[in-house]
Amino acid sequence: MDGIVQDITVGTKRGSDELLSACATNGPYIMSNSTPSGEYTNGNDSKKFKGENRISGIMPSRVIHIRKLPNDVTEAEVISLGLPFGKVTNLLMLKGKNQAFIEMNTEEAANTMVSYYGTVTPYLRSHPVYIQYSNHKELKTDNSPNQARAQAALQAVNAVQSANMAIAGTGVPDTAVNLAGQSPVLRIIVENLFYPVTLDVLHQIFSKFGTVLKIITFTKNNQFQALLQYADGSCAQHAKLALDGQNIYNACCTLRIDFSKLTSLNVKYNNDKSRDYTRPDLPSGDSQPTLDQTMAAFGAPGIISSPYGGGTGFPPGIAFQQAGLSVPGVHGALAPLGMPSAAAAAAAAASRMGIPGFASAANAVLLVSNLNPERVTPQCLFILFGVYGDVQRVKILFNKKENALVQMFDCTQAQLAMSHLNGQRLHGKAMRVTMSKHQTVQLPREGQEDQGLTKDYSSSPLHRFKKPGSKNFQNIFPPSATLHLSNIPPSVTEEDLKMLFSSTTGMVKAFKFFQKDRKMALIQMSSVEEAIQALIDLHNHDLGENHHLRVSFSKSTI
Repeated sequence: MDGIVQDITVGTKRGSDELLSACATNGPYIMSNSTPSGEYTNGNDSKKFKGENRISGIMPSRVIHIRKLPNDVTEAEVISLGLPFGKVTNLLMLKGKNQAFIEMNTEEAANTMVSYYGTVTPYLRSHPVYIQYSNHKELKTDNSPNQARAQAALQAVNAVQSANMAIAGTGVPDTAVNLAGQSPVLRIIVENLFYPVTLDVLHQIFSKFGTVLKIITFTKNNQFQALLQYADGSCAQHAKLALDGQNIYNACCTLRIDFSKLTSLNVKYNNDKSRDYTRPDLPSGDSQPTLDQTMAAFGAPGIISSPYGGGTGFPPGIAFQQAGLSVPGVHGALAPLGMPSAAAAAAAAASRMGIPGFASAANAVLLVSNLNPERVTPQCLFILFGVYGDVQRVKILFNKKENALVQMFDCTQAQLAMSHLNGQRLHGKAMRVTMSKHQTVQLPREGQEDQGLTKDYSSSPLHRFKKPGSKNFQNIFPPSATLHLSNIPPSVTEEDLKMLFSSTTGMVKAFKFFQKDRKMALIQMSSVEEAIQALIDLHNHDLGENHHLRVSFSKSTI
């Protein structure tokens, strides 16, 4: 019974007497009269809590019990755990036991809070903390100096909350309290997006630094971006300092983070593009995401859903590589995550989404449909899909020439090509790209009629990614109207290149040589479809002087 108190009332003569006799060494503020809820306040927290992270069998209460707090946690940080869900009306800090109790203004607010943290582990100062209902219906504290700081922090937060918060009908604040003087909203840009980054992955990364209230993802200037709102500005500040410039995956998916001018986000729908974690009642906006919405990491709203549901939307072993910063609290996050693991994560995501024909995470064969049978050739698919990986074989189906199979080098490249090329227009028709049920593309048997519809490119010199660590891995972008040209000989002029690209039945809108390197240039076509055709026609074009033109999609515009 060490540290266990038999009465909730603290500050009365009876409560003080019992508390002082029961736990003189720890201060008169232990608030439990029994242990079924896990409110077992052993000072070093070494005993296993019965009912840890469980709410079954415990009656809902306005009082929330928080355990395993870090030693240097502040009162404001503890309060911030409850702010997304309503008004915090009382606070009891037990720093010697790394615990606290907070009281919400309504049982509904407390219920929302416990339900939310039942699926998403909250973090304070990069340490996981544990939240559950208290056995008690009300929290009473006295005016002891030990609690003066807690009460002062609570009063300060309530003053700001009263002045600045618009309380919604559910009691959930529409605007977060800014305890650090900075905006609680971060603007996040993911550069070099080699692998899809999901809303769930962002939530898992950023929730290490505080309670994430809302996230909105979108594509702007051909860059995947997000707005993310914390419960308070101090969390946003810590996250920015820790994460700005870090890589999610090895050598790619770099985070660029700034404070937003916004102080609150207005989220209308909970889906793969946006989410308000304080409002689970919001509609999805559409009944079922289409494949386009699901797979288009660029150029269209929506990205692949995480395969790690239940608030753990982070692949096991994921780590920030640039500074060797592992994500705390994620099992297996001690070692850097290499490309194969990220590939498996992306493939697993596709499998979980129920993409038609997806048979295995190791499948590297794509089914391409809705092609123009009069114009499509294995060579044009080899060049186009080769922007996103090393194409091994291409087969246009003999009796259904509007369909083709494209075998990439591995499942990562297949996933990448699918996410970028599905829905893009080729030869006047929008391609459909999905995973095939086939594991390989079979070559025709000797003597079998094929009409040149099947080609083996496994030993092609035009593979872009055959060299490990090639810079080409860092320059993979979605199809765009602007093309990047390289390997241009000194004798070739701007007019020469404009004339060459105009000959591909497209119209050149702009051109610019790189100022410091005239071997490279940007050329802008009048549409993405024209740029795709120009890339197919002119990649590896012989410009003379033993120079073959290299063409790829650019993230920049002219």
